[in-house]
Parts: sequence; C-alpha cells; structure tokens
Amino acid sequence: MSSDSTPGLNGVSDSSAQVAGVLGGTGINVTGVDGAAVGSGIEALAAAIWFAYLNEAATMLEQQYATRDDIDASMRFGCGYPVGPLRQLDAIGLDKVTAALDVLYEVSGDPRHKVSAAIADRVAAGNLGEASGAGFYTYQAAGSTEVVADGVAASSEAGSTREIKLIGVIGTGTMATGIIEVFAKSGFDVVYVARSEEKVAKVRAALEKSFDRAVSKGRMTEDAKTEVLNRICGVTKHEDLSRVDLVVEAIVEDLQTKKDLFVSLDSVCKSGAILATTTSSLSIDDLAAVTSRPADVIGMHFFNPAPIMKLVEVVSGSDTADDVRDTVVELCKSVKKHPVLCGDRAGFIVNFLLFPYLNDAVNAVDWSLTTIEDFDPIMKAWQSLPLGPFSLLDVVGNDVSLAIENTIVEEFGDACYAPAKGLQEVVAAGKLGRKTGEGFLSYS
Repeated sequence: MSSDSTPGLNGVSDSSAQVAGVLGGTGINVTGVDGAAVGSGIEALAAAIWFAYLNEAATMLEQQYATRDDIDASMRFGCGYPVGPLRQLDAIGLDKVTAALDVLYEVSGDPRHKVSAAIADRVAAGNLGEASGAGFYTYQAAGSTEVVADGVAASSEAGSTREIKLIGVIGTGTMATGIIEVFAKSGFDVVYVARSEEKVAKVRAALEKSFDRAVSKGRMTEDAKTEVLNRICGVTKHEDLSRVDLVVEAIVEDLQTKKDLFVSLDSVCKSGAILATTTSSLSIDDLAAVTSRPADVIGMHFFNPAPIMKLVEVVSGSDTADDVRDTVVELCKSVKKHPVLCGDRAGFIVNFLLFPYLNDAVNAVDWSLTTIEDFDPIMKAWQSLPLGPFSLLDVVGNDVSLAIENTIVEEFGDACYAPAKGLQEVVAAGKLGRKTGEGFLSYS
C-alpha cells in the first residue's frame, strides 16, 4: 500500500460490505474479539491483508523461487503458523480464493491482490483444492483433507558432501550463542570468536546458564553438560579459525561489516572450508564477491532462538557449489533442523512473505482504519498465530524489521512494500520493541 492517495487498505475499508460478502463465500470465519462476524471494516481489513500474504506465496511458487513443500514448511517452522499458505489456499478453495482476490484487487488496486497465475492455472484445470481432490497438493479423494504423495519434488536430496568436524562461529549475541549451543549439543567441536576475553566469558556464561536450566528440568545430565562444554572453545582472533571445516558468522546485520569479515575469513580459513552467513536479508553474492572462493559461500539463516526454532533457510548464491549446498543441508538435518532451499533474493522465503503482512498491519493503523489494541488480538485469534503483528514486530525488533522492509523494497521496487510511516516513527523514537522496553506496545 504505497500512500494515502491510492485505494489500498482504504479501498477495502470503504468497500467492506462488498469485500465481506465475497469473503463470506470462502467459508473463512473471520471474527473480532467481540465475536462479530465478517462484515465490519476491521474484519474485512484483516482478511484483505491475509489474502495478500496467501497470494504472494502462490506467486513465489509460480516463480519457482522455492518448492511447494519448502514454502509451507518455512512459514510453519519459521513463524509458528499452524498451516502453510499453499495448504491453506487448498483448504479455502482456489475458486473461492480467486473470487475473493478479484474483489479485493478491484477495491484496493494492490498488485498483491491480483490473482497469481499459480492459482488461476489450477482453477482453469479444475484443480480447486480439497474440494476437488487436487490443488497445490493431492488429496485422497474429493472433499478429503488427507494429503497423499503426488511426486511433486521437495528439496533435493544431498549429493556429494564435504566432511564437517570442526565448526567456527563468529559473534557473541543471542543468535551466535544459540548456534554454538545447537552444534555443540549435536556432537560437533565448536570454536567461537569474540572481540575480547570479556565477551568470550560472557558467551561461556550464557551457555552454562542454558545448560544448567536443561539439567534442572531433567533434559540434560551433569555429565552431558560437562561433555558439551568441553567441545566449546572461545577465542579472540580470526586466525584461530584456520582449521575449521565450516564457519558461521552471526554478527551485526550490516553489509559493509560483513564484507570486511568475509575478506578476513577468506584469508585465514583453509581451502575447502565453507563460509556461511546467518543474514536474514543481505545478498549472499555481495559477500561472496569479496572472497576468492565464491563457490564456498552460502547463507545459513537460523531463526531465533536457534536452539528451539527448527527452520534454517539454506540460501545459495549465484556461484555456490552444489556440494556446499548439500553439505549444509545434511548438516542442518544432523542437528535436527529443517532445511529449506532458496536463492539469493531479498527476504528469502520467510521474511519476504512475513514482513509485508506486518507492514500492512502498521499501515492500517497509520491510516486510522483500526487500532493496535483491536488488530493484534483479532489476527492472533483468527489465524491461531503465536503473536499478533505488532507484538511480533516488537519481538523481532522494529529496527531490524525496518531494515528488512527497506531491503525488500530496494530489490523489488514496488511501492506496496514501502515501510509504513508508523514503523519508521517508532524506530526514529528509539522504540525498538521488547529489547528497549517499548515499541508498538509497552513492556515496562
């Protein structure tokens, strides 16, 4: 939604009765916190924002950016959604989705409401989803909800892989500490690099605290805790990474800072070592370009908190070698994570689908179409989400969210992705979310 001068969400709100009529035909039960059925502006608004997300997922598949299974797994494991977008489209009915999107596009003018070819082609073929027995998935029979194998390829199986025994991690924040824990608990020796001995000790203390918690809850024995800690070594020099088979950087999300680091890693890491970044939105190719080994550079985007979240986006750059990709996929599986494959594009899978939805919620409040107090609970309850959009923005960090939004709009150039004014304002005011005690909501 680019500005107040375009229909956008205002168009949906102004035409809420028309929108509600066609959405009611989809069988979607959109109710507010007071139990009101679809019909009022806020419920039609919620549905319009959600349908844009579902349609974008179909377009992502149409563009062959990621597989059906990886798109759905990404939103389930990366965001905690109860069902992936493509599976949800089948449940609604692709003919009904088409009718709803046609009305939404007419009143909003938002390109994300223009029916994806991936939906239109299936409707034309009579594949309407669960109702017809086939849609994005294949079902046991027409009207069945049971998905059956259909031969659609998921992520490719690993081919040749490189041996990984010693892993390096760079960073001292929550993400880096979590990644160290994941690898060490899975039996890998880990060397982590911090900028000072004080920070080395801080990471060690955080790991010990986490393991002590696991021991107190009966999830780890004291002997196991000692064994895991013995696999972990903290250092302060990049040169100490000379023997690692793979290094994962989890430093600040700043392109130049990461480039400088990759120049250093290129010079100190042995030949054949894999250089991985946890970036959530920056270009893998940009990082690979500053090295003499672009084939060894890859994205390994963990989700926070790393010890708990199952998803890892495995992001290949233009020159990433197949055996590097396959090695990272197998490594993820060995540490009990769910890898999904995608290419070097802003936002990858999860953030590209998630953040425009969050941004739309902020726009809706900016334009006085709803309030945070009303919209957060309705979205959480309606879709059984772990958090409403504003609560989630505050958890991610509004500064991080703004940076991701800027990266997406810079790459795709469409004004519908432009960061909402309200998001820019909370960041400018230093209200970054839970980490500062205040964001869209207060945590004091």
